[in-house]
Amino acid sequence: MHLIVGRGATATATALSLAESGDDVRIVSRSGDGPGHPRVTRIALDASDTTALTEVAAGATSIINAAAPAYHTWPRTLPPLFGSILSAAERTGATYVMLGNLYGYGPVDEPLTEDHPLSATGPKGEVRARMWREAKAAHDAGRVRVTEVRAGQFIGPGAISVFALTVVPKVLAGHFALVPAALDTPHSFTSIGDAARALVAVVHDERALGRAWHAPVLVTSVRTVATRLAELAGAPTPRLAEMTDREMALLGATSPLWDELDETRHQSHRPFVVDASRMASEFGLTATPLDEVLTATLKQADPPGEG
Repeated sequence: MHLIVGRGATATATALSLAESGDDVRIVSRSGDGPGHPRVTRIALDASDTTALTEVAAGATSIINAAAPAYHTWPRTLPPLFGSILSAAERTGATYVMLGNLYGYGPVDEPLTEDHPLSATGPKGEVRARMWREAKAAHDAGRVRVTEVRAGQFIGPGAISVFALTVVPKVLAGHFALVPAALDTPHSFTSIGDAARALVAVVHDERALGRAWHAPVLVTSVRTVATRLAELAGAPTPRLAEMTDREMALLGATSPLWDELDETRHQSHRPFVVDASRMASEFGLTATPLDEVLTATLKQADPPGEG
């Protein structure tokens, strides 16, 4: 049995993958939502309640942390939440598997491998790096078995990301899209399905323990992905423009999300190439072809003109 904390797209895809392979899954979220499957039990619970979380984690082989608090709250909300999940893993003896991202590295000028230091200085990157260091320290001390999968910007069915929010609906509707990213520089995208496959792989393999792993990535540009999405959907050729700093500042007055994007400008406005070859060589996982990811996205999207 596996316990998954979180109910987003990656948590859902991971739960279904494990369940369809014959494992039992408990999926925990504040709302108690989750996928419907005979082997998946949905539980409404605040995972920062360590005692309650430990009770529902009893007997779990692994605890998969796919929790995603509100973006702008990470420095405040991640430490107590992740600390609670780590404590539950220690108390139950379950392997602790973290779904992470690439923020902790900070800016890089070369292809990014897992060996690059976690040198981020921004608040969200710093807290992500600290959460891994604390978990790794517990692993090194023999208190818990830990691993982490670090994903790029999410695309695919159910993805919540800058691309999914600012580009996909506009392209499908044939509308002009302002994008808070450079349009033609290489970026590293991870599909929801590939992130889930990577989590399942490390859950079942002792080689993953004590290390972080990059999920499979598609290295391509915003314009390339948007153009192919439109072609597959039969939508007009995308009309895209890079959002100016002034436009970003104006949007910051409407939602805290926009002000938070400046910290990761090195990922969105400069070439950001992730090396996921270690995941491929050790676990045989490579990125799902872009057309497959986008075709699956379209199956969940509203028809063009209605989004």
